[in-house]
Amino acid sequence: MILEMKVPSPGESIKEVEIATWLVKDGDYVEKDQAIAEVDSDKATLELPAEASGIITLKAEEGDAVAVGAVVCLIDTAAAKPSGSAPAPAAAAPVAEAPKAAPAPVAAAPAATYASGTPSPAARKILDEKNIAPTTVTGTGKDGRITKDDAVNAVPSMGTPTGGSRGSERTKLSMLRRKVAERLVAAKNETAMLTTFNEVNMTPINLIRNQYKDEFKAKHAGVGLGYMSFFTKAVTRALKLYPDVNSMMDGDYKIAYDFCDISIAVSGPKGLMVPVVRNAENLTFRGVEADIKRLAIRARDGQITVDDMTGGTFTITNGGVFGSMLSTPIINPPQSGILGMHNIIERPIAVNGKVEIHPMMYVALSYDHRIIDGRESVGFLVAVKEALENPMELLLDNNPKRAFEL
Repeated sequence: MILEMKVPSPGESIKEVEIATWLVKDGDYVEKDQAIAEVDSDKATLELPAEASGIITLKAEEGDAVAVGAVVCLIDTAAAKPSGSAPAPAAAAPVAEAPKAAPAPVAAAPAATYASGTPSPAARKILDEKNIAPTTVTGTGKDGRITKDDAVNAVPSMGTPTGGSRGSERTKLSMLRRKVAERLVAAKNETAMLTTFNEVNMTPINLIRNQYKDEFKAKHAGVGLGYMSFFTKAVTRALKLYPDVNSMMDGDYKIAYDFCDISIAVSGPKGLMVPVVRNAENLTFRGVEADIKRLAIRARDGQITVDDMTGGTFTITNGGVFGSMLSTPIINPPQSGILGMHNIIERPIAVNGKVEIHPMMYVALSYDHRIIDGRESVGFLVAVKEALENPMELLLDNNPKRAFEL
């Protein structure tokens, strides 16, 4: 029996996918549920499992765009599973080696003379006008003299030759990467995007983490107490204070949300992924950290789904893990705001009239000015800063044991 395998629908809005990589070869025997291909949609990279065991015949090439529901391969379910590997081919009988022909004589290189590499008067004038050194030009005239034609055809060097590789490679972007590029350009062109900045003294959070992180990790089965839970809780608090930042444009209408689905940018093998932590305003610190860890592992292992990344009312991205000190993050449409975290650097600051050194982080809020005014954007970022610099009162309700469920 020949089974036709068709492209399943990864999501409601997805009409086609691209064959990113075949994990098997034409004619291979595959087992049921074995991953046979990776397919890219405009939202995620997904594995395609075999629907039955048998010999596979591929019907699409890597890089092909295939409509949802189209046949991509055939599986002959009646084919028997091959036993063992094919025997190695017998060694061929030795063949008498034919006598080698005598090497052709090599013409001797012309001896260098005073004329070698010397430009004629006309050639020298042209080389001087082009600012080309005669030593970089190979002469074709008698005894290696540089002729006028040599000078005319000479091209100025773009740098000192190093003898290193100067190759290049042209590869097609994946459907996911092309869609990300399209969305980023659209965000720049279709929104009135502005960015406001502030800085956060991370000393209070560091003191709390140093005191409770070991107990937190031991209590919650390896889930660590990181910075992301503090930032996520600070953001959900600020979104309640400034609801315009938690809204979106829809034509001539504004859609406001009474929940906080926070998109968290994570780096995966296929590039940047933005899975969503649902109803983050209702999660505990442990809940936020556990959900972020779960989504990050799924992204790393290539198991992230379209549903994991659908929706989201606000985004947090952390370029600081890669060493970024300051950036202007691009809005994740159709959302209206994105918070950028950066690296933590010890810097001198004024505290109560005295200079002290503290771990400081720059934070950036990019927002759509069509729906968010300057007062709301600046107020939102200040509210995030206040919560991060006073976490005991504003995020932990002066009871870290209870907030951390210790």
